[in-house]
Amino acid sequence: MKCDAKYIAESSHGTGNMLRHIRSCKGKVYRGIGQMILQSNASGAVENRPSTFKFDEFREILALAIDRHNLPLQFVEYEGIRAVFSYLCPEVKHVSRRTIKNDIMKIHAKEKIKLDELLKRAPGRIAITSDCWSSITTDGYISLTAHFIEKNWRLGKRVLAFSFIPPSHTGAALAEKMTCFLKQWGIEKRIASITLDNASSNDSMVETLKYDLDVVSNGDYFHVRCCAHILNLIVQEGLKEIDDAVLKVRECVKYCKGSQGRKQKFLQCVQHVSLESSRGLRQDVPTRWNSTYMMLDSALFYKKALLHMKATDANFVHCPNSDEWNRIEKICKFLSVFHEVTLAFSGTKYRTSNLYFPNVLKVRLLLKEHMGSADRFLKTMATKMNEKFEKYWSDFSTIMAIAVVFDPRYKLQVVEWAYKKVYDQTADFDLELFKNKLFSLYNEYASSTPTSTTKHDENTRNAPVIVDQASDSYMEVIYTLKVLFFSI
Repeated sequence: MKCDAKYIAESSHGTGNMLRHIRSCKGKVYRGIGQMILQSNASGAVENRPSTFKFDEFREILALAIDRHNLPLQFVEYEGIRAVFSYLCPEVKHVSRRTIKNDIMKIHAKEKIKLDELLKRAPGRIAITSDCWSSITTDGYISLTAHFIEKNWRLGKRVLAFSFIPPSHTGAALAEKMTCFLKQWGIEKRIASITLDNASSNDSMVETLKYDLDVVSNGDYFHVRCCAHILNLIVQEGLKEIDDAVLKVRECVKYCKGSQGRKQKFLQCVQHVSLESSRGLRQDVPTRWNSTYMMLDSALFYKKALLHMKATDANFVHCPNSDEWNRIEKICKFLSVFHEVTLAFSGTKYRTSNLYFPNVLKVRLLLKEHMGSADRFLKTMATKMNEKFEKYWSDFSTIMAIAVVFDPRYKLQVVEWAYKKVYDQTADFDLELFKNKLFSLYNEYASSTPTSTTKHDENTRNAPVIVDQASDSYMEVIYTLKVLFFSI
């Protein structure tokens, strides 16, 4: 009934074979923990039930646990851990750190084979992202992550490489390392794009990779700059000159967090004005602009508590006045847009290519509006940020604009509206150029991908269909591009 094994049930054959099977049956289930660990012997006394211990499975589970929780390999040699293992199973064979290292490498080899098969089954091209950084010991490392659409149309993301890279980190050295990674996985002919930050060495690496890889449209859409990184550079440029009101908020937070007594006094003020204390004041850090936004946002939330603390603590002298609080509110509202866009760009559970165009348009229009602001600080900040914006995003990314065309919430109408809103005099020319690039990209895919359509006769059904902008098969083009472009 549990494992579907079949035995002769005639009384002449006895039940010994069934009893022997029950001892090793994999389908048996115990209803209670007592039944699982206890049994009665021949004399009727209760004793521990003997269990079947699978040592190979135990080693694999142990290796996975060490890998998942980032434990040292010496973990298996700790006396306390070995005592626990021996208590659970006296017959356990203890392993050394070298043995568990070999087990982890075997698991890695098996998982690598599975990933290789997954990449081969992916129907479209593969987008990659890479980053370099230095450890606390100044050793350089490089990572490579693949983003692709799986055969069942699920969004896939896998880390393909994480490797030490010796100095110097020139563009040629990075390109050689990247090409080596891609050839190891056999995907050097299937790369759609590579997303990088704005380091100068990355620009030269991309130019080298264009000649080594089979890229789309001669590499026009190959290099994608990290939008979150650019946004960080833009806001950092605007925050170089901090308003006095922001400095006062920073001092307020430092004062309230300066000692245990001040923390307690601040919590009493929070309770007095009936605010939630779980949110807490946030201290900003120089390297993260969004921490400044979160500091201002938390200060506005506890504005009443800070004002009450000012009235009850004579040493609390950094609380902003009413005009400064108004400026803080304007600055916070201004930075909130960039915070929301950063969160949208930083998503990992969904595609972000279709979010670029509407969010960059939002930032562009926001900067344009505040460059004419009556507030001197906001005007200065928006002007500086716009200079950095023009450096990286003076023109919309064509490939990202194409992505928004396939989003049913926006389609081509949003691109047309945005071009007219931004480019004004040259809108028609720029929009016509964009459409030409859109159909050119489709034609390149269509020329290499057999398609079938009911509009063609039997002899040409499997031939690639090349269309121009004036053709009547616009909807057919868009549908096909959605399928083909989904992997970029």
